[in-house]
Amino acid sequence: MTVLRSIVLFALAALAEIGGAWLIWQGVREHRGWVWIGAGVIALGAYGFVATLQPDANFGRILAAYGGIFVAGSLAWGMVLDGFRPDRWDITGASICLIGVAIIMYAPRAA
Repeated sequence: MTVLRSIVLFALAALAEIGGAWLIWQGVREHRGWVWIGAGVIALGAYGFVATLQPDANFGRILAAYGGIFVAGSLAWGMVLDGFRPDRWDITGASICLIGVAIIMYAPRAA
């Protein structure tokens, strides 16, 4: 249950952070305005809060592992919302990052 909770929290954090950055990008680069930018700022704040809910108490471990989630999630976000098509190197890199997440977060540790 702890691993499942952690995975769900990582997914929610990615949705908030990547979504927030995308909203700001849309507001600034695509000239959609301050409402989009403001929504992005709120989403980024939500990301910071969601990250604190991880069951592991080690900030460095959580943020290091989340980096891999961010890499893979960003590519997926681009595919769904911007029509981005990753090449084999994007997919290989994201896969390596996700393996790193699994090792950092879920490898057995001595007490």
